[in-house]
Amino acid sequence: MPEAWKQWEGQVIEGEFPLREYVGGSEHSAVFLTEHRERELEKAAIKLIAADAENAELQLSRWKLAAELTHRHLIKLFRSGRWRLGGTDLLYVVMEYAEEDLSQILPQRALTRAEASQMLEPVLDALEYVHSKGFVHGHLKPGNIQATADQVKISSDGLRRIGEANGGLWKPSAYDPPEAGHGEVTSAGDSWSLGMTLMEVLTQRLPIWKESQQADPILPETIPQPFLDIARNCLRRDPQRRWTVGDIEARLEQPTRLLTARPSPIVKPQTERAKRRQLVPGVAVAAVLVLAGLALVPKLFNRRPEAHRETAVAPQKSTAQMKTAQRMMKAENNSSAPRITEKRQTADKPTASPTSLRMDTGAKTPNVSGVQDEVLQEVMPEVSEKARDTIRGAVRVGVRIHIDPAGNVTSAELESPGPSRYFADLALKAARRWEFAPGKVDGQYVPSEWRVRFEFRQSGTRAFPARTAP
Repeated sequence: MPEAWKQWEGQVIEGEFPLREYVGGSEHSAVFLTEHRERELEKAAIKLIAADAENAELQLSRWKLAAELTHRHLIKLFRSGRWRLGGTDLLYVVMEYAEEDLSQILPQRALTRAEASQMLEPVLDALEYVHSKGFVHGHLKPGNIQATADQVKISSDGLRRIGEANGGLWKPSAYDPPEAGHGEVTSAGDSWSLGMTLMEVLTQRLPIWKESQQADPILPETIPQPFLDIARNCLRRDPQRRWTVGDIEARLEQPTRLLTARPSPIVKPQTERAKRRQLVPGVAVAAVLVLAGLALVPKLFNRRPEAHRETAVAPQKSTAQMKTAQRMMKAENNSSAPRITEKRQTADKPTASPTSLRMDTGAKTPNVSGVQDEVLQEVMPEVSEKARDTIRGAVRVGVRIHIDPAGNVTSAELESPGPSRYFADLALKAARRWEFAPGKVDGQYVPSEWRVRFEFRQSGTRAFPARTAP
């Protein structure tokens, strides 16, 4: 069937949505790249499905209702309708384009604990909003957890009303809860799907579970907390015993508190957290992201306290030979010698940072196993104003940098890319332009390795370098 879908590349839906490129699909649906001139979008996605005479109007009404929902972590739906191509009756929905989804990452590697936490926060935020509006997602899985710009979002083209029966060409998958076979979808079903997804992103495989058995799925005890608690309580066969979004958020925000499974209604009244968000839009979410950032620092980068910088550094204009000579001279001097780093001075005196809990004491890093070296020059990523305006909270990217005995950067690679390919590429490009004094052990210059965490915020970009152990 994919070959049949692909043959429609170049066709135009409704005279305004060209099918530019077949992205992927299944026997019953296909997704193409398109454009939305009315919204001045050069890239959008359009999904086509075969029109089922019995359920076509129901599907169109679902898309129409979903298009009225607005949330920063929910893929936007723009237009939907009917069209006929090659003698086939189709339904279409035009939506926001996502550059990638989680299912593209998992074949290569599992997520780290920090990445799993960063993934859960926006997903839970979107699910809480969807449930509060009387909808369920119904199709939560890695392929429907997507990234656009620097935002993690969940798909919205499968949303349906709570309690609405499944119909049409729907077939249960490994992510669907046991009760899905009976037809109705509930918010508790989303909890089950989230539990399955969480286990897969941490282990690259789904947990062992047989629908014919009455026992809950078997989960490996090696799963780190709080994720084991979350998965275990989301994957209860009895939907009344599953954790709600609020329960999961509480476990994430209070990692030392072990919640126990308890009966809870499938649909909860609006949580206090949601009420606070309505009273102070954005403030509650920002606070959660700041707290999450504090918790993630030691997990992502196991290092000693060091300095943080908030300003960009102008590139040195000397030749490569002069730079190498400067590094060698710096390495020969003792720690009290004048710094040769070119840094732009700021008007304000450096103070303790609430996110790093450190004082800005200069770029020198504490001695690690007798290796003496330091940062000579930092280069900050050049972020466009438009891209920076999309940031909510912080986007963190970790880069590992390899230094030769002369102090030259020989290579750099992403260690923790974060949620956005755009910001990851900027961080990697900037890291390759950093300069270091060469490492020296027992009088001999040696290769060294650094980790740099870039933290992108709307207010600016900061870098946190740390010398790794040899």
